Amino acid sequence: MGDFMHFYYLSIAKQQYNMKQKTLSIRPFIGAKDFNLSREFYRDLGFEETRLGHEMSVFKSCNLAFYLQNAYVKDWIDNTMVFLEVENLDLHWKALSALGLPEKYKTVRVSTIKKEYWGKEYFVHDPSGILWHFGEFFK
Repeated sequence: MGDFMHFYYLSIAKQQYNMKQKTLSIRPFIGAKDFNLSREFYRDLGFEETRLGHEMSVFKSCNLAFYLQNAYVKDWIDNTMVFLEVENLDLHWKALSALGLPEKYKTVRVSTIKKEYWGKEYFVHDPSGILWHFGEFFK
């Protein structure tokens, strides 16, 4: 009976917490092989940087943000993916392609747009190898 009551009170507490709390943001932490090079890359992408010290920055665009750390763990970086939904993927791709990022950053790759059953997307590998998905969902 004790375990049941504990579970019961825990589920009530979770319901009350979920109903009263407003979610404000989600900010993933990503690493960088070359911190300063990655900082420059994300500024070129149009993100606004705020330095949080020598080892970390936060990058913002509208109400979205992520933390960039001066930390490199190959397995972590090789398995990091970020999906960013945009309003008009075709215009976004054209604007990003015009930046010439693969010419400026030797490890950066930008794909063409792929159509999927759910919408369309293209991919960008940042200077460290983090895979960004830029996408637009069908309405």
